[in-house]
Amino acid sequence: MHIPPNFNTVTPYFFVHDAQAFVRFLIEGLAGVETCRTLRPDGQIANAQIRLGGSTVMVSEATAHYPAMSASYYLYVEDADAAMKRALDHGATLEMAVADMPYDDRQGGVRDAHGNLWWISQRLIDAPYSA
Repeated sequence: MHIPPNFNTVTPYFFVHDAQAFVRFLIEGLAGVETCRTLRPDGQIANAQIRLGGSTVMVSEATAHYPAMSASYYLYVEDADAAMKRALDHGATLEMAVADMPYDDRQGGVRDAHGNLWWISQRLIDAPYSA
């Protein structure tokens, strides 16, 4: 099996209304880096690829055939407090304040303008989750 660099076996693919604004949030609000963009003939985003840390997500403008949908994502970051502030400064709304969790993550949650939940998490120890 061949998987492109910075992709994972499962890669989130967002279908949203106003994909331009969503890509801007991923870059400005979540510190993403755009690596690729193709446009449809009408100028809307057919596919944009945004790298978030070591993972890539894909974004397309929603259509009648592929309607907008929201989901929940767990995003590991170096500094949960700084990442939370950045997301809020770029239009996200607070779901849960950052706090130390019993499973050794420092975590908070935000909702982006497209309805997606982002659980912003900083791993506090260099160890797997324990049962």
